[in-house]
Amino acid sequence: MNKAELAAEIAARTTTTKKAVEEFLAAFTDVVTEEVARGNRVTLVGFGTFERRSRNARETNNPQKPGEKIKVPAKKVPAFAPGKEFKEKVDR
Repeated sequence: MNKAELAAEIAARTTTTKKAVEEFLAAFTDVVTEEVARGNRVTLVGFGTFERRSRNARETNNPQKPGEKIKVPAKKVPAFAPGKEFKEKVDR
């Protein structure tokens, strides 16, 4: 399901127009992205938590030249941890 299909499904389940839902989804993704980029957690109880995690620098094999090592720098990455209700529903 892509963003347009998600907006259409939400609009069909509510009394909101598809355009209004698309605006909401755009605002939602903007806010979550900005907050996680700042290092804040965004928690939606029952659904999950969006957060920023750090990956340590490491050395690994170069996939293009086997046997050669390359250094991968440390970086910050977005992460999502599903909530209990979400995990239970998926596991059914």
